[in-house]
Amino acid sequence: MRIRRCAVLWLEPREVAHFELEDLLKGGTGVVGEMRWHAHAPHLPEPLPVDAQDAAWLGEFSPSDWMDGDRARERIGAARLEAWLRAGLLIGDGDDFAERRQADERFRAQHWHGLASVWHAASRWEGLDAAGEVAEAGMDSAQGLRAKFGAPPPALHDRGEAAQRIALPRVARTPLDDLFDARSSCRNFDTARALPQAPFAHVLERVFGARGQVRAADDFDVLKKTSPSGGALHPTEAYLIVRRVEGVAPGLYHYRAGDHALQPLPSPQDLDRFAWLAVAGQQWFADAHVLIALAPRFARNYWKYRNHAKAYRVAILDVGHLSQSLFLTATEFGLGAFVTAAINEVDIERAFGLTGYVDGPLAVCGFGLRANKMATSEFDPNRKIWPRAGR
Repeated sequence: MRIRRCAVLWLEPREVAHFELEDLLKGGTGVVGEMRWHAHAPHLPEPLPVDAQDAAWLGEFSPSDWMDGDRARERIGAARLEAWLRAGLLIGDGDDFAERRQADERFRAQHWHGLASVWHAASRWEGLDAAGEVAEAGMDSAQGLRAKFGAPPPALHDRGEAAQRIALPRVARTPLDDLFDARSSCRNFDTARALPQAPFAHVLERVFGARGQVRAADDFDVLKKTSPSGGALHPTEAYLIVRRVEGVAPGLYHYRAGDHALQPLPSPQDLDRFAWLAVAGQQWFADAHVLIALAPRFARNYWKYRNHAKAYRVAILDVGHLSQSLFLTATEFGLGAFVTAAINEVDIERAFGLTGYVDGPLAVCGFGLRANKMATSEFDPNRKIWPRAGR
């Protein structure tokens, strides 16, 4: 068997604090810091602790050139070699540990930039109740945040001398200005009514549907959508959690952009629980009639921008463009909408059958009918939404 290192490996020196009574008795604080190394690889579920000698040895293996297995065994020992093969830090070309090798090969085929892939993997959540933790820490209000962190940076930023400012003319308002002013994140959805199918379909078609298609070259189709996309590649897929829509059974779906159609997927038994889990405990978003996980197919972007330092930024921008298009479309129909990056990516991937470094979600957006009363506080500085007109 031949051995090489996994495609991307980042070795992190991390300071870990622990209590030592002896330090306290000597007049110290009792809290002692210790440097420990952790090995990060984007195809692994979590970073692995290694010692300083391990870190040095791992750095000597090439991610591209194969080493004879007997030579590797002599260099680091049989036990350490087997442990690293089992963990996926080293890759073997034999039948043993084939699952780790296949994961590494699939990752290589995506053409990720190394540091971007580590960041993407390290920022994913699983099973986290972020809303509960924020509330427990007393940071679920402006007053709580102010008390915890002090005053924020000012909302308006000055550069240069005030006397040198050049006032610009105000322009006449258009209906688009009214639409922008009415856009506001919704935290109060009407859970007693179903969303009619017509606005549901219209939002999906306008935001995610293909409005044109061009054959740029053999096996290379270019789509036209309402949002811009780096390289005109439009990598982001829409994975739906449908809660309450007329004529559509509650469950999980994939939106097929070219056909303007829903593809049913296996759904969890407790859809309410999964919606709550998807948005990390933010119940006000889980109550939406439709939640949509925005998951780029990274290889679609990275096919052109291979191992490119800016490629991951472009994928994030793609998701941002789509969420704004959804906000404006939903607002035009008098619907509430939201977008959040506080999501449990791992749980979403598991439910939809996704792989984090292949087609992992970056955000969840959603829309639906607004409730008539505000039960959860919303940011509505222009008072365009609350109090509701005619209520």
